Amino acid sequence: MINIPKEEIEIRAVRSQGAGGQNVNKVSTAIHLRFDITASSLPKSVKRRLLNMKDSRVSSDGVLVIKAQNHRTRERNRQEAMDRLAELIRKASQRTRKRIQTRPGKAAKRKRLEAKKKRGDLKKLRGPVRQG
Repeated sequence: MINIPKEEIEIRAVRSQGAGGQNVNKVSTAIHLRFDITASSLPKSVKRRLLNMKDSRVSSDGVLVIKAQNHRTRERNRQEAMDRLAELIRKASQRTRKRIQTRPGKAAKRKRLEAKKKRGDLKKLRGPVRQG
């Protein structure tokens, strides 16, 4: 379990995008959550995995930006942004198991060779017809 101090997370309310009537133009309900991965107190291995993720939300200087605007209230959007951050960190904290290479069995090799032979025979039939 990884705990992140609240001082490391910057949360700002901004106006939501898209349709929403009069409310969308007046109230800042969307949330921008900024989390500096390199300056955080996360373990080095988790930081490395977060920075190596192919995610457009992570900027080149190592800042993760999450925008939450699915809900009508600021509090629910804030909670959604925090949940998304927690999920990303949870995924990054899990190590991927290294794959152990295995050799194909005798039956698999035999099946592969039979399929190749069958395919070759089929292709031989495509050639010009010989009269003789």
